[in-house]
Amino acid sequence: MIIAFGVVLFVLKKFAWKPILAALKEREDSIASALNSAEEAKKEVAGLKADNEKIIAEARREKEAILKEAKELKDKIIAEAKEIASAEGQKTIEQARQQIQAEKTAAVNDIKKQVAQLSVTIAEKVIRKELGNKAEQEKMVNGLVDDIKLN
Repeated sequence: MIIAFGVVLFVLKKFAWKPILAALKEREDSIASALNSAEEAKKEVAGLKADNEKIIAEARREKEAILKEAKELKDKIIAEAKEIASAEGQKTIEQARQQIQAEKTAAVNDIKKQVAQLSVTIAEKVIRKELGNKAEQEKMVNGLVDDIKLN
């Protein structure tokens, strides 16, 4: 049994031990290589993650800047629109005042004209009635002459 064990050990040592050790060494090297690759990949992922965070932070800053600029532009446009609307409103009000004044002046002139015509018509009718006979005409002329002398 010892001899059989010795022969098996010798055969294994001669033919199988080196290939088994070589396979184990190769397996150990491949595991180490895989661990190194995994570590490098982990470092690369960490670097990419940091780069992504930087890119995201920069994008957020740019977004904030764009939003701020858009808000300022909106406020500026609204302020300009208010100024234009106010100026247009004042212009419209001034035009309305001028139109009202012109219409008022025209109405006053028209009323004066109508009053003058009415006064002339009334005076004409009164004079015709008072000067209907000759005695009244002489009396009125004498009264007017006396008024003129007193003034």
